[in-house]
Parts: sequence; structure tokens; C-alpha cells
Amino acid sequence: MHVSSSFSIIQPTDIHFGCGIVNKLPEIIAGLAGTRPLLVMDPGLIRAGLDQGITSVLDQASIPYVLFDHVDPEPGLRLADEGAAMAKEAGCDCVIGVGGGSAMDVAKAIAILCTNGGRAADYLGLGRIGKPGLPKIMIPTSAGTGAEVTFTAVFINEETGSKGGMNGDPLYPEAALLDPELTVSLPPRVTAATGIDALTHALEAYTSVQAHPVSEMYSIQAIKLIQANIRTAYADGRNLAARSAMLLGSLMGGKALAMAGVGLVHAMAYPLGGMFGIPHGLANAVLLPYVTDYNLIGNLEKHAELAGLFGLDTEGLSLRDAADLLVDELHGLNRDLGIPDNLDALDIAPEKIPEMADIALTVTRPVGNNPRQPSRDDVIAIYETAMEGWGTAAF
Repeated sequence: MHVSSSFSIIQPTDIHFGCGIVNKLPEIIAGLAGTRPLLVMDPGLIRAGLDQGITSVLDQASIPYVLFDHVDPEPGLRLADEGAAMAKEAGCDCVIGVGGGSAMDVAKAIAILCTNGGRAADYLGLGRIGKPGLPKIMIPTSAGTGAEVTFTAVFINEETGSKGGMNGDPLYPEAALLDPELTVSLPPRVTAATGIDALTHALEAYTSVQAHPVSEMYSIQAIKLIQANIRTAYADGRNLAARSAMLLGSLMGGKALAMAGVGLVHAMAYPLGGMFGIPHGLANAVLLPYVTDYNLIGNLEKHAELAGLFGLDTEGLSLRDAADLLVDELHGLNRDLGIPDNLDALDIAPEKIPEMADIALTVTRPVGNNPRQPSRDDVIAIYETAMEGWGTAAF
């Protein structure tokens, strides 16, 4: 780090972590002067009967709530508009987001629309939110997005078919409750995809050109926790120690990305979600080894350090050889977790690759954060390599 480096840190979210911590929800609501929350919940949780862990706490405290469960895995902007209309009509004075990143993103956007007016599409981009939203409480039920501590809400724009985000400090939640017990029943495939999503946040934040000592601290701890526990959590979801470590790693990855941003993996994953409906975590997971391989020469030292954080033996190796071990490890991790080796397994149309590259390069902030600045031909080449599978890379 150069002595002339400068950075700013905003950490406005009150974080509460621990088994059973969800029982603190009524106290948190009262502390935010809430009396009638809008409960934004992933419908999959309701079908699985997992909503009772939240609603019973509210019922026992005699807190009336309004349920909004119109949340898709890749949510469109209309969901935020619909939720805001419901919240206003019902007189809700705070918003609780329960589930994965989609539910939390929808909740954050609803809170903003309730006070700022307009449509969700009006706030896409950076710094377009003028007023604070309704108080926001996030309760993640997966260890992946870190959305409970970030200033971003990502959506599909139905009018354009593209994927993009609202970004601004008013989106930071006022409070987050992270209860590992709520993640125990997460299916293995979701555990894998969301876990690699969290790992991607930490890796990309660590190698971001915006990284600084505090963001690196969060990245390092996130990587250590996730790499040591993700296989166990995938193999035995009942292992509460592994689940706790994964949820804490996801939180720290979210803090890292909020400070330093993400990179080209995320930019290239957006078209997979917008054009083909591929879940965000899965898209990141498949692309991560290929983009990492491309990025190595952008910062060999940091990628070699990452290999060490994964517990790989780098003693006596050159920076390049140590960094290469990281790429092999990421491919091996995906294999262990049942993540497809290539984009072809996701039914991505090869003829769409040039269009995908064009869209990816419009996601300017992550592209700008990337340690190696890609050309359009570079992005096309990465997609093509990821279509064919490992062993074809030539970066």
C-alpha cells in the first residue's frame, strides 16, 4: 500500500449475530420506532415452513405485520414497485427482509420507494437516492450475498432485459440479525452457490484496485472462514459450527465488497442473470476460476497471497506459480461442491457471447475495480473459455 492512499469507511448497520438472535427482533423494531413492519420474505421459505421462525417471534410480541412474498430468484423492478405500494397502503413504518439476497434487495428498495416516491427504475445507478428510506432490518437465511450490510439492491430491468443495481448510502440497512440456526436447512446446492458467491465477494474485494487495509482485513477473514467450512456445510448442513462460520464469512465478505467493490466476475455474471435467468451465486461460481485466471497478471502478489490463505503450499514458488495454484484450487472447490465446470452446462447460447460481453462492459464500477482492465475481446475470450471448460484457457 502506498502511503498516499486514502479511503473512507461507512459502517451504519447495527449487526447482531448468534444462534437464537432472531428473538431480538421485537427489540430491534422498537428501537427503530417501528410498529407495523412490512415483512418481505422469500416464498421458498414459506413453502418450506421456515417462515414460522420469524412470524412466531412477531406474533408473540403482538407486533402486527404485512407479508409481501412476491420475490423471485432474479427479481424484477416491478416487485419493488408492488411492495412499496402495499407498504404505503397498509401504513407500514419499517421493512424486514428475510431470505437470500433477492428478498433483502427487494426489501431495501421498497423502503427507499416508500419515502422517495417514483418507481424503482428511477434509482438505478449510483447516488440517485435523495432521502433516507423507512428503517430496514435484514435477516439472511443463506450465507452468500452479504446484502444485509451493503448499499446495493440488484434487479432485472424488465424494459431492457438488463441487470443493474440501485447504489447509495440510504440503502444501508439500519440493523441486521444473523442467526446461523436459520441457515441449517439450506439445501446443498444452494449452500454451494451462495457460499461461492460470498467467497467471490471476498476475493474480488481483496484484489480490487479500491482495496485498502480495512477492506483487506474483512476479505482475509471471510476467505479463511469460507474456505475452511464450505465443504463441511455442503456435506452436512446440520453442522452448526460450519453454518455459523459460513454466515460470519458471508457477513465479512459483504463488508469487504461494500468498502472495496467487486470486479469482473460480477460484471460478467450480470448478463447470465438478465438474459438467461441464471441465479447470481451460480453464475459467479462458474465464472470465478476463469476470471481469476485472466486476472492473475494484474496483481500476481495478491493472487499468490490468496493461494496461501487457502492453505496451499506456496513455499519456494514464484509469484506466478503460486497464483496458478489458486486457480486450480477454485476449480477443485467447484467440483467438490457440484458446481458445473462450464457455461455450456447452464444452457448458455454461444452465439449470445458478444452481446453478453457488451452488457458486461456496461457494468462500469466492477469493471473499473478489476485488477486487469479487459477489452471486449478479452471478455469474449473468457466467456468462450468458460463455455468449453477448464484446460482451454490461454490468458
